[in-house]
Amino acid sequence: MNIFVGNLNFTTSEESIQELFVPYGEVTSASVITDRETGRSRGFAFVQMPNVNEARAAMMALDGKELDGRNIRVNEARERTDRPTRGGGGGDRRGSGGGGDRRGSGGGRPSRGGYSSGNR
Repeated sequence: MNIFVGNLNFTTSEESIQELFVPYGEVTSASVITDRETGRSRGFAFVQMPNVNEARAAMMALDGKELDGRNIRVNEARERTDRPTRGGGGGDRRGSGGGGDRRGSGGGRPSRGGYSSGNR
């Protein structure tokens, strides 16, 4: 079972997270998530435990527990969903969405009969 551990102190190590979970059962991995550019912790981690019952016991016991001066949040990790990419796009600032007029001419400004952003 994949477990999410949040609200971590930025100095918390993978070793200390693993040590926290080991009393509840086998831990196959503990990974602190870091920023790609800075290498600094992003304040959360994932712990992998193969036994579901042990993982659930760990989640119940450790949620809200203090670790390195922070009350951590522990729950079952949700499957990652596709997120929109950062940057780019944004559409027409006038509010027309850049879609042009209803005739489909593709121009940024609507014609008299088209949809209006109120900028006439």
